[in-house]
Amino acid sequence: MQKEENHSDPLGTQRLRSRALLWLILLLVGLAVSVFLGITVGAVPLTLGETMQVIAHHTVAPQSQVTWPASVDAIIWQVRLPRVILAVVVGASLAVSGMVLQAMVRNVLAEPYLLGINSGASAGAALAILFGAGVGAFGAYALQTTAFLGALASSILVYFLARTGGRITSLRLLLSGVAVGYALNALTSFLIFASGDAEGTRSVMFWLLGSLALAVWGTPLAVMILVAGLTLCLLWAMSKYLDVLSVGDESALTLGISPEKIRLILLVIVSLNVGVVVAMAGSIGFVGLIIPHLARRCVGATHRVALPVAALMGAILLTLADLVARTVLAPQEIPIGILTAMVGTPFLLVLIKKMRSYS
Repeated sequence: MQKEENHSDPLGTQRLRSRALLWLILLLVGLAVSVFLGITVGAVPLTLGETMQVIAHHTVAPQSQVTWPASVDAIIWQVRLPRVILAVVVGASLAVSGMVLQAMVRNVLAEPYLLGINSGASAGAALAILFGAGVGAFGAYALQTTAFLGALASSILVYFLARTGGRITSLRLLLSGVAVGYALNALTSFLIFASGDAEGTRSVMFWLLGSLALAVWGTPLAVMILVAGLTLCLLWAMSKYLDVLSVGDESALTLGISPEKIRLILLVIVSLNVGVVVAMAGSIGFVGLIIPHLARRCVGATHRVALPVAALMGAILLTLADLVARTVLAPQEIPIGILTAMVGTPFLLVLIKKMRSYS
């Protein structure tokens, strides 16, 4: 009788659902707190009331009476809010991209930075920054377009270099990613020296370490939010394929799924996502490595649940990291990539020590 009750209403499934729901609620609250901290804390301290009044005035209540100084309005609406929004989108995108890559190649170390995808996007974006005239055919979206093309080219190159005997092995994947990443970093350095543009060189060097300082209202930010939102929705819609790929190609073939075709589709989507993110925020590493492991530890490996959790965790992490980056040494700003590397490197060393190969 007990077995029948467990079969009709498995307690394990109920606990997992309750746990996932609890984590989603907690992370949504955490994200809201992080966003308001990111807006109110800074060189000029602001109150929560001022923040809410300004945002409401510019969104849902434009006819409300203005009782705050113009400087406060500018700081909240023109400077901090777009920066926080950029941090949320970039953090969510990098976290989800890392989780997708880890599932599709079955390697716990896979993430855009370590696999050379960030390096490809950086090389493409550096080309647009330093030689804008050479990519004029892409118009106002040259930075985003060249970053996407660089990310796509590097990811496809790593993918095919890692294949052996019709399948991808963990060792070849990591070695291919490292090799391609070094080559593309060298290409970016060559572009910097070949440009002869001192101002452009300084911009690229700071940007390569990651920064959200370019966040302003306008078409580039809107395009990035639109593209990132679309790609994240597509990746979530393909979560069942990620579950199958994470088990193995044999399971995918048994279910009538072509693992090679799905991987190529996922690579294009991830490359588009990483490309637009790098174009706006520069090269930020380790978010896509750390967050997927934390998300799976909290809610399990089912991607339909793990992907939203990873997105929220990534958004919170990068929002808080940006807050630290612009306040700890104020008025100087620390490139945000330095902070994520400081957190991610020890995590990577621990992961390598405990890693068991999937190949």
